[in-house]
Amino acid sequence: MKSFSIKELEFSLQTPLRLKIDNLTKPKGSLGRLEELALQVGLIQQTLSPSLKHPQNIIFCGDHGIEAEGVSVSPREVTWQQTLHFTQGNGGVNFLCRQHGFELKVVDAGVDYDLPTDRGIIDRKIRKGTRNFLYEAAMTEEEMNLCIERGAEIVRQCHEEGSNVLSFGEMGIGNTSASSLWMTCLTGIPLLQCVGAGSGLSNEGIRHKYKVLKRALENYWGDGSAMDVMRYFGGYEMVMAVGAMLQAAELRMIILVDGFIMTNCILAASKLYPEVLSYAIFGHCGDESGHRLVLDALNANPLLNLGLRLGEGTGAICAYPILDSAVRMINEMDSFGDASITKYF
Repeated sequence: MKSFSIKELEFSLQTPLRLKIDNLTKPKGSLGRLEELALQVGLIQQTLSPSLKHPQNIIFCGDHGIEAEGVSVSPREVTWQQTLHFTQGNGGVNFLCRQHGFELKVVDAGVDYDLPTDRGIIDRKIRKGTRNFLYEAAMTEEEMNLCIERGAEIVRQCHEEGSNVLSFGEMGIGNTSASSLWMTCLTGIPLLQCVGAGSGLSNEGIRHKYKVLKRALENYWGDGSAMDVMRYFGGYEMVMAVGAMLQAAELRMIILVDGFIMTNCILAASKLYPEVLSYAIFGHCGDESGHRLVLDALNANPLLNLGLRLGEGTGAICAYPILDSAVRMINEMDSFGDASITKYF
């Protein structure tokens, strides 16, 4: 696997940052999470005047072999149809990218379809969908390593384009099943609590999904390491996102974490490099069963709770204005001294 050099946050600026925030024209602590975010971004960027530049949302797309077992209400072809739809500008993620000034990159990590080459989709296809992990590993070790490298490559491109903040999304029918297995294997939370409705399963459908995933887990004879769990149960789009997150942290970029699937990707990334979490801002807690539990396992405090479960990076992008407010606060508010106002705390 590609290695990364992810630095722990340097805290020498923590006191100066805290002093700057505390001396803005407000009661100490009165802007709550905005103050916490400003401190985190200042530490990531190692500056008293942090900035947000050229935000981008990267959607990794891929199909899953486990879809053949009826674990999703949506058919397999939805993956390629939605991947193409993103390029038309009228999807759920598209209007949010426009609203909040994000550039959108759509990456074919492993879609089971010959996508056209003239639609702006970035072709990093590993294979036309993973294998069915009910019977065998979803991917080979070589494929997994290639996913890590290709995800990292996309982030390096964004960095070269001037970005210092990224959100990540996904499209892949069956990927809540893969995420549920990552979650139970990497946190120890019982599988039953990790399995939810995905794109809209009925209660009967959820029970069937659980039974299939329970059998897959019983058939797994790997070593239980993060790498092996990623390889055996993962999707190409998910492992590519892990590589992307690790590369973003190495480059000291801000990582906006989206919903259930991307939270499990940052979970997997943190099992390889725990320092990655220092660069992560969790956008929201979604409606997918298990999302709150995996957030709690990561000691993560998401910014929003809007009942979202779309994926695609939508929840992370919705949270971006709060991050923007935090950065504007530390840069644009007067200090008590500048405004000749007596401290009132």
